[in-house]
Amino acid sequence: MFEKIAILGLGNLGTPIAESLIESGFDVTVWNRSSSKTDVLVNKGAHRAGHPMEAVEAGGIVFSVLADDSAVEETFSEALLGKLGVNGIHVSMSTISPECARRLSQRHQLHGVSYVAAPIFARPEAVKAKVGNICLSGSVAAKERVKPILQTFVKGIYDFGEDPGAANVVKLAGNFMIAASLEMMGEAFTMAEKNGISRQSIYEMLSQTLFAAPIFQNYGKIVAHHNYEPVAFSLPLGLKDINLTLKTASDSNVPMPMADLIRNRFISAIAKGRSDLDWGALAKGASDDAGL
Repeated sequence: MFEKIAILGLGNLGTPIAESLIESGFDVTVWNRSSSKTDVLVNKGAHRAGHPMEAVEAGGIVFSVLADDSAVEETFSEALLGKLGVNGIHVSMSTISPECARRLSQRHQLHGVSYVAAPIFARPEAVKAKVGNICLSGSVAAKERVKPILQTFVKGIYDFGEDPGAANVVKLAGNFMIAASLEMMGEAFTMAEKNGISRQSIYEMLSQTLFAAPIFQNYGKIVAHHNYEPVAFSLPLGLKDINLTLKTASDSNVPMPMADLIRNRFISAIAKGRSDLDWGALAKGASDDAGL
């Protein structure tokens, strides 16, 4: 492949994304704060960078899969943007605030760099199976350049225009809906359990009939079995996303009472020492309330 790609951030999503790009024949350079996470990718053919500055090339493409607003803004320093320079593209796959995305885009433009927001809906296993979906927004020309790369590891790409914050609005809306579904299933399965019906049996029936959709089938199994490990997406990251959702809603005068409830569920779960569990453990709050 002609394009050389740098990937900054090798968490639960960054690593399988990098693996997929290597398998597709791209020349990939990887960086992560914990350098040990680069070992498996180097063994598969990636180049290792000791610092983000070492990963980027003038006019190249950089993917970031970082935890939050501050991590993205700190990593993409003026020096790094200056090195990336004219015709360079930053594809941000992180779930960050729309305001942060817009700030980043403005800073990038000062150096001739295009910013593309590309948050992904996928757990690690979905990335590996290439069935995830991406929301996209930013410069038209930059999006056209990166789409063939994105198509190697996702099923669907949905374009939301040129506003760099738009894709992140969609990602926050989607993550809120997943969290609300977790709460809904937690309450419904708990009511069934307290009335002598197994959580597994109600899950099997509803996920094959009224709620035959990936969120209910995949997360429903986690909630039905109270199986919140291994962690694909942690509770603290879920709280981060719901806080961003509420801030975005407040900034646009949109009441979201369900989001307030979800935020309190996350806070309660973390206060109970569940930070090291998958965010599906939000649903355990319903069982707590029911004395189970």
